[in-house]
Amino acid sequence: MPTSRGCLPDQPFPPLTTTEVDIAERSLGYPLPELLRRIYTEIGDGGFGPEGGLASLTQHHIPHWHVPDWPCATNIHAERPGWAPPTSWFFLTGGGCTMKWYVSLIAVDHPVLLWDADGWEPDWGQDPHDGLRYAAPSLRQWLWTWAEGGNVWDEALELFANGR
Repeated sequence: MPTSRGCLPDQPFPPLTTTEVDIAERSLGYPLPELLRRIYTEIGDGGFGPEGGLASLTQHHIPHWHVPDWPCATNIHAERPGWAPPTSWFFLTGGGCTMKWYVSLIAVDHPVLLWDADGWEPDWGQDPHDGLRYAAPSLRQWLWTWAEGGNVWDEALELFANGR
């Protein structure tokens, strides 16, 4: 499930201006959590962080990388082909295979969710919502786990085991 650090760019992309983040928020239709907004304006526009690295708010091209473009959360949000999580969920990063990490833009504390596109069985009467799991009670906790060298999967798997 966890991805290799070899997939990350050499360094975070340069931080965005507050105007660039404002434009991204308008395209999303929701404000970003303050913590995520500060990350994008003070640290960088993705390319670092848990799993394969946070998606960017703007498009980036990495010539030496194995795919032509770094994931752009605003593009992913706009495309939303077929079934997709609600528009109030913001794509953070891929989780490997068919899994993706999201953060709620409207729930208190901005919980982090993990969606597995293959985590539901239509023959059992399930729908895509059955592939959703709460992975962390807050964005802050999810990022703090990573920042302290922890594995963001540990808490998610514990919540899954407890039926949440």
